[in-house]
Formats: sequence, structure tokens, C-alpha cells
Amino acid sequence: MSASDAARPEIVIRGVTKVFEAEALGTVVALNGIDLDVAKGEFVCLLGPSGCGKSTLLNAVAGFSLPTSGSIRTNDVEVTAPGPDRAMVFQEYALFPWMTVAKNVAFGLEMKGASKAEIKEKVDGLLATLHLTEFRDRFPKDLSGGMRQRVAIARVLAIDSPVLLMDEPFGALDALTRRNLQDELLRIWSEWRKTILFVTHGIEESIYLADRIVVMTYRPGRVKKIVEVGMPRLRDVSSPEFNTLKRELTEMVMEEQRRHAEAETRPAMAD
Repeated sequence: MSASDAARPEIVIRGVTKVFEAEALGTVVALNGIDLDVAKGEFVCLLGPSGCGKSTLLNAVAGFSLPTSGSIRTNDVEVTAPGPDRAMVFQEYALFPWMTVAKNVAFGLEMKGASKAEIKEKVDGLLATLHLTEFRDRFPKDLSGGMRQRVAIARVLAIDSPVLLMDEPFGALDALTRRNLQDELLRIWSEWRKTILFVTHGIEESIYLADRIVVMTYRPGRVKKIVEVGMPRLRDVSSPEFNTLKRELTEMVMEEQRRHAEAETRPAMAD
């Protein structure tokens, strides 16, 4: 990668607004004037209360739901639809239940027309990387939630997209499994140097993972503050630095949560 490539943002979001027409609420402004750059190889978390538009923004970057106004570019190309340069990992795993672990991981490569030898080499390597080799012939129903999420991560890594979009991928897991997978993700990120945009409502998770944390306001979603974490990895969750930042972020998020609660007590109206 040249110096100019390294300096150019991988994701550029400018003036993004998203408006929905909801039967119960009328016109809902989910996002309003979002500006954000994400550098190549950077790990950025979107943090905020439910209803702040984190997943809406991620879906717009993925190309699943285009913004009402504004623009999103990845690697200097405007996002107008889903594309192979962006891979999504969902909370609900999104695996094919009729396929084995190995077949799930191989699926994207088969769709790209890779050779059998290339598929075998890549699948075998990813299964080993994510400690899935002994489960290669199992079906998703036979796996724990943590194992299913490993398979989902392996599947997106197989297609080698430069950008990984992750929508609360560990939100449904128990605390120990979640921490193990956070460490696995950081290890993979440090080796593969993917650009990661990661949605979470977990304050501690965002500090543990991210280079920068984008705190979003309650609807309409705006950028409230961008926080540089600035701590070396792996981070000690019991350290004074970690907990000072945790308190600051908690206050920011709780302020938006209070706005949310106040809005819920008022009669429904357009934002």
C-alpha cells in the first residue's frame, strides 16, 4: 500500500440523512447530517442508545438501504448497492442451515467462481484460524452461538472484502463467549488489517475494541462526539484509564437515553 493509499479514508460519509415513513409515527428522521471518515485498517465503533440509527447507518454503508440524502463512498466509489468490497456480519449469524460449516465458509468463494483447490486451501486455513477444523462437517444447529458466529466471521473473511461491517455480532452471546470472540476478532484484525465499522450498544465493548468511538444522539441520529481511545491493546478493563473513559461514555449515552425516555412519554410526533 502506498503512502497516498494509506492516507485516503476507506469509508467517507458526507451529509447522510435517512427518512422513513412509519405508519404509526408518520415521517421519522432516523439520521440527520452524518459526516464520518474511516481510515484504511481502522476499527471504529458506532455507540448509542436504541433508536439512534446505528444499524440504519451501517445498512446504508452496506448498500442495503440507501440514504435519503448525502453520500457514502468506499475506496472512492459511491455506494449505490451491496458490493463485494463490503461484507456484513449480523447478530443472528445468517448461516445456511442446510450447509455444513465448511460449505457455509466456501459459499462466497463458489459464487465468485474460485477453483476447487483455491476453495479448499482458503476454507481449511480459515477453519484453522477460527478454531473450527473439527467442526467442519457439522451443521449450524449442532453449534453453540459462539461457534456459529465464528463460522459467520470465517465466511466473510473468505471473500476477502476490505471492509467488514458488524451489526452487534456478539450481542446475543454470554459474557465469557463474547470476550473470547472479541479477542479473536482483534487478533484477526491485527493480522488481516481489515477496515471495521462495528455497531454496539456496549460501552465496555466499544472501548475494548475500537480505535475511535462514534457516539450517536437519539433520533434523529447525529454524531454527538468522536472519541479517540488511545490505549494499547489488549486493554485492561480494570485500569483507571479504561474506567475513566467508561464513565465519560456512560454519561454521554445516558444523556441520550434520557432524551429517548422523555420522547417516549410525549405524544407520537414526527422528529
